[in-house]
Amino acid sequence: MPTLFRLIVILTILAGLGYAGMWGLATFVEPQPREMSTNIPPTRLLPR
Repeated sequence: MPTLFRLIVILTILAGLGYAGMWGLATFVEPQPREMSTNIPPTRLLPR
């Protein structure tokens, strides 16, 4: 039973660290807005 408890504690700590890392990235990292353009071939604009 102590081995199972130790496994659960380690998995809980790893899950908490992963959650804290995702929260930190979502909170402190701001995306840089920029323009985006895509070339569309003229054949795709023609009606069929």
